[in-house]
Amino acid sequence: MALKNNQGNGFATKTEKTAEFENSQTLSKIIRSLFWILFVITIGTLAIYYPAIPEWNFGNLLKINGFTLLIWATVTFFSALISSYSHNYLNGFKFQTKFMLLCLAFTLSVMLFVMSNHILMLTASWLLMGFFMSRLIGVDADWGEAREASKFTLRYFVAGTLFLAAGLLLLAFELDTFLISEIIAQLNLVPNFTLLIAALCLITAAIIQSAIYPFHRWLLSAMTSPTPASALMHAGFVNGSGILLAIFSTVLFASNTLDILLIIGGLTAILAQFTKLIQVNVKQKLACSTIAQMGFMIMQCGLGFFNAAVTHLILHGFYKAYLFLSSGEEIKHSSPKKTEQLRIRPIQALAVLIFGALAAVFFSFITGKGTQLDSSIFLILIVAITIGQVTYNIVKEKSLSGVQKLVLPPALFLIGISAYGLVYSIVTTLMASMPMVSEPIALSTLQIVFGIVFLVGFFIMKLGIYKQIPWLYVKLMNVSQPYKKTVLMYKSNS
Repeated sequence: MALKNNQGNGFATKTEKTAEFENSQTLSKIIRSLFWILFVITIGTLAIYYPAIPEWNFGNLLKINGFTLLIWATVTFFSALISSYSHNYLNGFKFQTKFMLLCLAFTLSVMLFVMSNHILMLTASWLLMGFFMSRLIGVDADWGEAREASKFTLRYFVAGTLFLAAGLLLLAFELDTFLISEIIAQLNLVPNFTLLIAALCLITAAIIQSAIYPFHRWLLSAMTSPTPASALMHAGFVNGSGILLAIFSTVLFASNTLDILLIIGGLTAILAQFTKLIQVNVKQKLACSTIAQMGFMIMQCGLGFFNAAVTHLILHGFYKAYLFLSSGEEIKHSSPKKTEQLRIRPIQALAVLIFGALAAVFFSFITGKGTQLDSSIFLILIVAITIGQVTYNIVKEKSLSGVQKLVLPPALFLIGISAYGLVYSIVTTLMASMPMVSEPIALSTLQIVFGIVFLVGFFIMKLGIYKQIPWLYVKLMNVSQPYKKTVLMYKSNS
């Protein structure tokens, strides 16, 4: 009789688990469908009204414009894509329902953030974005390191929110208004010192969320999250700083703090590329790559091109989502390889210079940047370096013929820069109602000196010179380590 009861309990337990699994799958399907519906509605609205996107206001609290719809389209697409991927990837995962609900909550918090016109609502949605992302990082509550990573990252996100709140409240109390649109319109009434402090607080909030040095460790410690959560984090969450800085571009211009963004972003881009080269873990390499790309994005904000920064964050989102969602295949097909010594032959160097210069000229032609002696020169420099890297990777490839090495570089940069130019043009049009999002600034001695430092650092990295400097190698290794409790605390005690 006892045996019969046990069998009955076992059957009941199995039935309950089956019902729970079916409910999880149903919820996952509903949320996934909702994301795709939101994406289609947003894209449809953009298509109907483009290029003259009107602005819809809902009282004084919410507003929807071209920029709002652009970010909505981006975040709903990534959420829909990642939730579709995770439907099978997390099939049978104990916390799949929790994961999908957190994805939904995160997406809605981003959508609320970009439509907020009240600083309390904006600050609350910024905090919610960080809270839900920290929960996604620690979604596997049974894993001790995941719980530690969730708590560790949340501390960073709360700190960023406090800086954001401090900066906005300074402006609000000075101008006696909590509406963002009114604050931006009356910045000329704010004393310079107050404006500077507010701008520094906004910058700090932005660079914390984008894991810019010295706030990079939270991203390196977030590898406990499932691959779909990592994709959402690297494709969407870290890009939030670009959105924040674009919204408050006028504050940065008025406070003369753009050079701070330029220097912080440029140094981060170089340091993160250094640390990426010494990583052996695929996810850690991708994390360092994301930090470097965020550095470039912040750098573009520092040049006065917030529209270029938004274009960068969108394209980076597509690229990084693909890399994370395909990281399993990367590990499966990878094998140890002997490190190649970088040797650039004269003919290869000539090809790199020629195609880099041609790409810079073509980029200048289709975007109109770089034709004046202002900060747009840096954009041209970055394009030339990028195409030079691609060219070198092609001309050094032994499996390609001479004709292929001659044809591929111009073909690739023509396609790539044309695609970039198209996205850049669309983004610029959708941000047209926002003040000062594409304002090149005059070249200064500081910018020129930093540009030289940036180039020197880049070539030290590419030529592998840092490997001959032991203390630098060790320093780079140390600064690129995650928080110890997110890696070894529970495993070492088990």
